[in-house]
Amino acid sequence: QVQLVESGGGLVQTGGSLRLSCAASGRTFSNYDVGWFRQAPGKEREFVAAVARSSNTYYADSVKGRFTISRDSAKNTVYLLMNSLKPEDAARYLCAAVYYSTNYYSPGNYEYWGQGTQVTVSS
Repeated sequence: QVQLVESGGGLVQTGGSLRLSCAASGRTFSNYDVGWFRQAPGKEREFVAAVARSSNTYYADSVKGRFTISRDSAKNTVYLLMNSLKPEDAARYLCAAVYYSTNYYSPGNYEYWGQGTQVTVSS
């Protein structure tokens, strides 16, 4: 069992930055593939970024060049650094993990989920 807790969300102006954290407990997080997803009201859950056990990273086209996913194995934590934020980035951001991923982009592929952290971007 893996427990995930996200933090770091908040209110930021357009063009600003935030760093989200996903802290894991219960298992060695570095053995898991981890993804960040986001969901805005009335919209489907959307893939944002993922980091594999191999440390390969994957990004949605909408965030490439602006967001960076990284892992700190010593802290059992995965981060999402978000730069140049836009109003369309506003959503609840959720962290997810799976022991072995067959599709980093699909939320249905992940086994464990956190409760999420809210990101609001003012224009």
